[in-house]
Amino acid sequence: METVGDPTMKAAGRREPRVLSGFRDFLPEQMLLRQRIVGVIRAVFERHGFEPLDTPALELIEVLTGKAGENEKLMYRFTDGGGREVGLRYDLTVPLARVVAMHQNDLVFPFKRYHIAPVWRAERAQRGRFREFWQCDADIAGSASMLADAEVVAVMAEALAAVGLPRCTIRINHRQLLAALARAAGVDAAGAGTVFRAIDKLDKIGPDGVARELEDSGITAGATGRILAMVTEEGDPAARLASLRSGLDQDAEAMAAIDQLGELFGHLPAFGVADEVVRFDLSLARGLDYYTGPVFEAVVEEPKVGSVAGAGRYDGLIGTFLGRSVPATGISLGLERIIEVVKEFDLLPGATSTTDVFVAVTRDTVADAAQIAARLRDQRLRVDLGLQPARSLGDQAKYAARKGIPVAVLMSPADVGAGTAVVRALHTGAQTTVLLDDLGRAVHEALRADDAAGPALSDA
Repeated sequence: METVGDPTMKAAGRREPRVLSGFRDFLPEQMLLRQRIVGVIRAVFERHGFEPLDTPALELIEVLTGKAGENEKLMYRFTDGGGREVGLRYDLTVPLARVVAMHQNDLVFPFKRYHIAPVWRAERAQRGRFREFWQCDADIAGSASMLADAEVVAVMAEALAAVGLPRCTIRINHRQLLAALARAAGVDAAGAGTVFRAIDKLDKIGPDGVARELEDSGITAGATGRILAMVTEEGDPAARLASLRSGLDQDAEAMAAIDQLGELFGHLPAFGVADEVVRFDLSLARGLDYYTGPVFEAVVEEPKVGSVAGAGRYDGLIGTFLGRSVPATGISLGLERIIEVVKEFDLLPGATSTTDVFVAVTRDTVADAAQIAARLRDQRLRVDLGLQPARSLGDQAKYAARKGIPVAVLMSPADVGAGTAVVRALHTGAQTTVLLDDLGRAVHEALRADDAAGPALSDA
């Protein structure tokens, strides 16, 4: 049998190891950080009463289509071996809508679920954008109250702060206000997307660029000016909403949207969301077609890296499966972008290994070392038992240090005979000899004293 590195492997039978563009392997060092961040986000979700859910990666095409506009063009779709048309999920919201429709009698409403899992989109791969990526979603189905929207905004703010991104601004708008702006410009519902897309580019192309796009689409200069005046107006949310109310007082849908936003902004302080964290931004559109109410987007201002989370209210999506409207709202955190920022700016210290302590083994101490490792595991320590008894204790300690393990237990046959062991802190080199009966306590003390070890993954 050929082994890794076997020089006798025939070159003709060798295959080049590759991964598809936009897909990645995650080595242990990367996975440790990913797991830590996921653990922190999961803890925030669960503190707010959200429950876990998972769904299949593959869905029938009729489940995924007709709901998400541009994202559907990026869907991986194919015919499976049974002749069924299927696709890889491109988000976690559409599968949630199917689940609620299928299992409505098994769920307690309002249904608060979180889902942390990969999704797939066949878009152009670039830094921070991949074809396989993870989303961390928290949604509430079955509540039309703005309390639900306030809670998911609070969860978004809390989760981002918990992973080391406290300097975020959460932009908030309402899709019905955008529709009202389109109507004010004389654009019918079919052409409203033109207005949405132009306004959504305000940060990138500025007011003059937005005006050109709107006028190129056939919107008059006067209507364009009115739209830009409302979109770019400064002031706190209450003042902005009051101004919109006077300008759109003949539009019943706009009035309802303004009322909802006023209620939402009014709830946020009670949820612990500071005024400086949120901003009413009339240029925010969000791309998905299924949004029907308030929409949210979290932008990291310092360091300035752009959007890391978003979502909003989608009261009609579940009804496409169920035949009746079920109100729903939620958020989606982009794990890949968050990880990029955390890594680049070293915002969240994390463990460098899953292991607390390494127990070295010599030819004469195999049984004793294995028993000691088992005893330490019983004391809630994560233990890596050495597997190379022919190597010296010094070499084994170097191996453990390279793996990022903070503490090593080293025992010669003489130590075992004396009922002692050496406990070495591998980041500092400090060591002490202790009785085997005190070994667990000594390891715990060494872990607490070792600043370089960082927080354990299990604490996330």
